[in-house]
Amino acid sequence: MQSLSTAQARRVALAAQGFLDKRHATPTLRTFNRTLERTGVLQVDSVNVLQRAHYMPLYSRMGPYDTSLLDRASTGRRRRVVEYWAHVQAYMPVDLWPVMQHRMEEHRAKRGKWGIVEEDPELEKGLIDEVAALGPSTARDLDDGLPRTKEHWGWNWSNTRRVLDYLYTVGDLAIAGRNSQFEVLYDLPERVIPPEVLARETPSAAEASRELVRRAARSHGVATAQCLRDYYRMHHRYAGPAIAELVEEGELLPVTIDGWRRPAYLHRDARLPRRAHARALLSPFDPLVWERERTERLFDFRYRIEIYVPAAQRVHGYYVLPFLLGDRIVGRVDLKADRRTGRLLVKAAYAEPGAPAETAEELAAELRDLADWLDLAEVTVEPRGDLAPALAALA
Repeated sequence: MQSLSTAQARRVALAAQGFLDKRHATPTLRTFNRTLERTGVLQVDSVNVLQRAHYMPLYSRMGPYDTSLLDRASTGRRRRVVEYWAHVQAYMPVDLWPVMQHRMEEHRAKRGKWGIVEEDPELEKGLIDEVAALGPSTARDLDDGLPRTKEHWGWNWSNTRRVLDYLYTVGDLAIAGRNSQFEVLYDLPERVIPPEVLARETPSAAEASRELVRRAARSHGVATAQCLRDYYRMHHRYAGPAIAELVEEGELLPVTIDGWRRPAYLHRDARLPRRAHARALLSPFDPLVWERERTERLFDFRYRIEIYVPAAQRVHGYYVLPFLLGDRIVGRVDLKADRRTGRLLVKAAYAEPGAPAETAEELAAELRDLADWLDLAEVTVEPRGDLAPALAALA
């Protein structure tokens, strides 16, 4: 059985995620397609303190790009991606629609993602009929307009909104896009999914599971069973047999990784680079770091998102991005795009133990590139964190 050092496993993971791909001077749809092939999914999140979550992983790999590439890929009759509950809420390649049919039927059987949507056949049929007549529609378009109360971390959902979410989760509706307020636009699947994709035969549950594990393995390069399950949020009763079958077929190669207690699997096509020269800021929702135990094992980097932590109890900040340099995560920065004043605010900046001497200089350059991409004129560094003084001197 092959054995990998942690550094080798780290470089395999970076290559699989596209961080070692040569950047194109002007990213095109071809660049986008290559990057999507690496990541597989792009998590969607409503937080917009810096940039929407689904745009950031593309930037981290492609560099400054026109966000209309993703907008074009996620709309129209020839769309390449569609929103679904694939990791959590995420853009996934549209050709996964037939693969997700078994997941849709499971959601139907348990009445939604969390099993909380009460049966209301009349409302369900009425909403589908109304969407059929109106075209792409938000919950607000279809709702009774009653005011909502804001409690805990978000807006209370109306019954219409809950049923619409159920209908999309089970595939009776699909997400056609989002409006300027980031509200979901629901439509009929036949008006969203390309006809040649809808016409494909639904694979068996076993075939679908193998395909999801296969894609997760390609995106990870090397991974434990837990990593492979998490990528598409699979249940172990499906992922386990799929992993075993792909091992038997030789597509997954069992390996050990120094310091890892769990067995791991190397995809047979994974690159094993000798070195890595990456430089990127990573969104909290980036596939490279979203499985926090894997992040800690690969990079010796403990990472927790603190958006939902009361301000006084936050350790590093509200919207903190790890900074990848070479093949290590060497720092983290709490960032905010102040669009009103045209500034990228560095609310805090911290170096990791053993960060190289050039960390501040490289991070300053990356922040300048990010500000330019976001059309912000200045980078302002606030005096919080051990890296802040050196960074402020370079900003």
